[in-house]
Amino acid sequence: MKKLIIMSLLLVCGISFASAQAEIKFDKLIHNFGTFSEKESKVTCVFNFTNAGDQPLIINQAVASCGCTVPEYTKAPVQPGESGQIKVTYNGAGKFPGHFKKSITVRTNGKVEMTRLYVEGDMTEAK
Repeated sequence: MKKLIIMSLLLVCGISFASAQAEIKFDKLIHNFGTFSEKESKVTCVFNFTNAGDQPLIINQAVASCGCTVPEYTKAPVQPGESGQIKVTYNGAGKFPGHFKKSITVRTNGKVEMTRLYVEGDMTEAK
């Protein structure tokens, strides 16, 4: 009987410990730059997020789908309830004018380990 009680307590403690995690919550997952000229081909946006979990959130990696899109992100652990940001710059110099849609894959230590952010827009030809 003692073993059963001890095993039950260990199981409950283990479940409680396993549920304590970081959780990233973004304000938005897609940003549309709208229409901009090839003359000013570099555009930037910011994705704000909050750690909605109860453990520190660490962004392990933020990788864009191509070299024309560069993410910069908070490197320090984000404490529960605090916020951070991922700044994304798209550089259309040397690219064909028209519509584009790029993704940024964000990997964290959170409950959801991978999230995809998207930037899109229409670059018009310089005249």
